Amino acid sequence: MSSVGEVEVAGVVLAGGAGRRFGMPKALVEHEGALLVERAARVLADGGCSPVLVVLGAAADEVRERADLSGAAVVLNPDWETGMGSSLRVALDALTSTDADAAVVLPVDMPGIGAAAVRRVAELASPSALAAAAHDGRRSHPVLLGREHWAGARTAATGDAGARGYLRDREVALVPCDDISAGFDVDRPEDLPRADT
Repeated sequence: MSSVGEVEVAGVVLAGGAGRRFGMPKALVEHEGALLVERAARVLADGGCSPVLVVLGAAADEVRERADLSGAAVVLNPDWETGMGSSLRVALDALTSTDADAAVVLPVDMPGIGAAAVRRVAELASPSALAAAAHDGRRSHPVLLGREHWAGARTAATGDAGARGYLRDREVALVPCDDISAGFDVDRPEDLPRADT
């Protein structure tokens, strides 16, 4: 396990969805020569996170077959159809058996986020930390959840909200990242060119 300072920081890629608006699972979308799931896992690893967990659901067998996820642990979400919240719960459950003090969470569909943003947010890591990148002054991703918050975030993670409800009711340190990343997500194929700008 690697660390940021003295704190152990895991990485989580949420990649279980079917990508209905996109027309296919976003984990399998190729962009700039790599699948989005490969890119997200690499960004977390290059940002200093270890272990890196990739949560799969829709088309999990195809993702495993096509994606190079060496260096990452793949976790299956059998309830992926219920939304991103179930993927976050699966990830946090898997992390409880590690020594990680905190986890950086990154949805698969945010190709504008790079390792520099992960490192910047992870600098605040501690067991009690709650932090997130800020883009255009608003909370964005990646999100940092200190271990002390995993149980609460897990309980609040329902539907497609992930940890949103849990974070909304707490003080979250916002880390400005506009200078090093772009906080948009890819919902439809026409959103991909934004990653090139």
